[in-house]
Amino acid sequence: MRNWPASAEPTIISLIAFKAGMTHVGITDDSLSPSKGQEITRAATVMVLPKLFLYGAKFYKKDYLYRQATGAVYDKTLAQRLGMKNAKSTNFEEAKKKASQYDDVTALVFADPEPLGIGIKKTLRFEMPVGGKDSAGKLAFIEKFIGKEIKLSEVLSAGDFIDVIAVSKGRGWEGPVHRFGVARQYHKSTGKIRHVGTLGAWHPPKVLFSVPMAGHLGFNYRTELNKRVLKIGTAQDAESVTPKGGFLHFGTIKNDYLLVDGSIPGPAKRLIRIRKALRASKKASAPKITFISLTSKQGA
Repeated sequence: MRNWPASAEPTIISLIAFKAGMTHVGITDDSLSPSKGQEITRAATVMVLPKLFLYGAKFYKKDYLYRQATGAVYDKTLAQRLGMKNAKSTNFEEAKKKASQYDDVTALVFADPEPLGIGIKKTLRFEMPVGGKDSAGKLAFIEKFIGKEIKLSEVLSAGDFIDVIAVSKGRGWEGPVHRFGVARQYHKSTGKIRHVGTLGAWHPPKVLFSVPMAGHLGFNYRTELNKRVLKIGTAQDAESVTPKGGFLHFGTIKNDYLLVDGSIPGPAKRLIRIRKALRASKKASAPKITFISLTSKQGA
């Protein structure tokens, strides 16, 4: 994650989740469209969050060109759980004295996806930016949450806008018609129909990268902006969004979940990085959901 929204107060900006699947919901349209105030149907995506624990803080100092990592502090109990034998225990008092020497502080978080029952058992470790203006405030915020679980309800609420970062579905090897949308050739042109008309000019005497040709389609790193959160919930009320028979290729929801308007990149079980909207253009307001489809997706 290269960018994140600016925040005056220290706050958690990013989360991770796993894509469960899609359904459709009925909501009361609160936009400025001609259907304002009417009930409309929207496609929606369900994401499940694993248990997230904040286990440390990492410090950065900026030189003339780049940010350089200069040190870190850890929670001793969680560091041992992660198998970090050389990790020092939490010593925030010394870190606070040196806070003015750092340009930035990030949170160190790990996720435990095994209880989700999706076949992923390895603990996932990642860095998470923290909102705020100064390093001392960020460090004090991390100290408050270190060693504790990060709850979805503490970060997001219904109506918020988020950005999702993920790897899109891989489509394998595809020709230029499917890959770039070039027109099919006339049947007497070159003996080839699903083929590009020309490979380029005489000079330069090579095929340029811009010529549509067959190749790998999909499996790209993508960021989609301003996805609206329709609902957040826990495992206790997961039945309200889980279709009959569970989500295809995923199963049932066993932890906190997020219902988002529209689609997001990737197949079921794909890791999704969530951040608060970087360029939110609308004010957050909780939508009025009239129904959530629970129709089985097994035959889809």
